[in-house]
Amino acid sequence: MDKGHLELAVALRHELHRHPELACREAWTKGHLIDFLQRYTSLEIVDRGRWFYALYRAGKDRPNIAFRADFDALPMDETIDLPYGSKTPGVAHKCGHDGHSACLAGLALEINSRGADKNVYLLFQHAEETVEGAMECAPLMDEKGITEIFSYHNVPGLPKNSIAVMDGTAACGSSGMIIYLKGLPSHASQPEDGRNPSFAFAEIIRSIPGMIDPARYKGLVLCTVICIDVGKEAFGMSASEGRLMLTIRGQFDDELDALRQEIEEKTREQAARWGLEYDFSFCDSVPAAVNHRESAEKVRRAARGLGLTVLELDSPSRGSEDFAWFTKRTRGAIFWVGAGEGRAPIHSAQFDFNDEIIPTVVDLFKALADEPPAYSSGV
Repeated sequence: MDKGHLELAVALRHELHRHPELACREAWTKGHLIDFLQRYTSLEIVDRGRWFYALYRAGKDRPNIAFRADFDALPMDETIDLPYGSKTPGVAHKCGHDGHSACLAGLALEINSRGADKNVYLLFQHAEETVEGAMECAPLMDEKGITEIFSYHNVPGLPKNSIAVMDGTAACGSSGMIIYLKGLPSHASQPEDGRNPSFAFAEIIRSIPGMIDPARYKGLVLCTVICIDVGKEAFGMSASEGRLMLTIRGQFDDELDALRQEIEEKTREQAARWGLEYDFSFCDSVPAAVNHRESAEKVRRAARGLGLTVLELDSPSRGSEDFAWFTKRTRGAIFWVGAGEGRAPIHSAQFDFNDEIIPTVVDLFKALADEPPAYSSGV
């Protein structure tokens, strides 16, 4: 990566860090990124509302490739002393999306000066933390005939500048699931006159370990109890309604769906037993992020060509990645870049993105942009 481009990318990262914004509120962030690209490149900028992309045109007969970076922050305070620390109370870039966007902007600088033999879409995406941003952006794959897309995430704890990748599911699918149960209230001295959902909730929770028994599945399946809210703070009243919040998670979409159906069936069974009304709602749902083998192999080949260490993962990230919505529509891969051993993990108070991995990411993205295409498509 050109030294001048690196200096610009690092300065951009620090400026983004100073002004973090939560998912779907990233107006300043988006505007600042657009201003940066318009100032330092001649790439075409297309504003799509809450997100945007920059486009390098190589020609109508050239294949289309995309790279994606996220730019939302987390609802956390900045608790470490940084010269570029967050100026927004209660919001900070504790996942590294400021660095992800700076890397993609660095790629824009490189392509703008060095060119590429493909049409390159640089997609700057909102709302990754709430797993809704990519779902809004993903139709661009079909709209523009994009044949392949790549993205990455920084990972503190892995050796600095190492590249971790795997074929197949790279990040588990997940969903927030809320179970509502409603019975009838009664005086606490006469619970038999009411219908209390507590026993149904207890039986549903008691059943969870059996539902997620690893012997029943090909891949990882989890169900985590998030919140139990039943009744009111009134000792004279028997509880009559409540909700149970769960996060369900799975390596394979069909097994995640099977777990959801089993929990729903158990709820119906308990509702019938205790004479309760029931309902379900779901939020923050995202499928498993599946890497296409050909795309993951390109990551390996490009990384080795740059002399980088390639780590083969034997299990997917338990955390979900809304990049999944892109590879539902086209081939592609997400990979991980080591930020260094001994560094604070993402989503922790001590985390800060490691600027030293920026040139590695930019060089790897550029190498992927220069890879021979699997097939061609027009702009």
